[in-house]
Amino acid sequence: MASLDDLKKRIASVKSTQKITKAMKMVAAAKLRRAQESAEKGRPYSEKMNNIILNLSNGISDKENAPKLLSGTSQEKTHLCVVMTSDRGLCGGFNSNIIKKAKSYFAKILDEGKEIKIITVGSKGNDQLKRIYGDKIIENISFKESKNANYFDADKVGKMVIQKFEAGEFDVCTIFYNQFKNVITQIPQVQQIIPLNNEGEESSSEESYEFEPDEEEILSNLLPKNISTQIFKAMLENSASEQGSRMSAMDNATRNAGEMVDKLTIEYNRSRQAAITKELIEIISGAESL
Repeated sequence: MASLDDLKKRIASVKSTQKITKAMKMVAAAKLRRAQESAEKGRPYSEKMNNIILNLSNGISDKENAPKLLSGTSQEKTHLCVVMTSDRGLCGGFNSNIIKKAKSYFAKILDEGKEIKIITVGSKGNDQLKRIYGDKIIENISFKESKNANYFDADKVGKMVIQKFEAGEFDVCTIFYNQFKNVITQIPQVQQIIPLNNEGEESSSEESYEFEPDEEEILSNLLPKNISTQIFKAMLENSASEQGSRMSAMDNATRNAGEMVDKLTIEYNRSRQAAITKELIEIISGAESL
């Protein structure tokens, strides 16, 4: 049985931890509001850009000479997987859910006899993947110094991906991230960005566009920007999901700490009462012996 001094120290320690988790919850709540607004504002932009590219691709007469970023290499031997996680922990299952989704995809591709290459964006993803797929990781990118998700960081990743594609290092590129739904729910996403996957998407047939210059020239400039835009959208979604998951995790931790303090306090009071009773018995026994 723990001594009264030990119980006091444990109660003080848990209370200190509770203060920290409560403060982290409040910070995450403040950051979540801004991150959620950014993610919601970024969705229409990325969706509209995809629709414009789809509209442009439908107007290309020579499909065989279409930009490779749109049509692909006609092979699917090597898959580049960009796994986007956070650089910080204490955010519940945020990182684990993305990694679980990515590992499932990796297993499927490898079972088909194809090759995978991995770029990790965020140190937490790299820490989890390097144990099993360390030989597959070709780049590890961290944006710890960036306070918020920004387009410049996304553009760095986008240019790296395009450079590797033009060098013939892969055929298909897929990004993994969490889509923010609410504080409790974040949905792991798998999105193919090279070649552009238009399955399930339809161009607005009611809208008719005339492009100047021609479609091929516009696409050659627009497609690289779309890669960075889709990565930026994923970073915004991740940022909101991370803060939402951290807020929920810290709320649970604060409540658990409160429950532990209550249990330890009851145990302390019982131990103290037992010690007092024991002392009284000893005093009475001593008095009677005289």
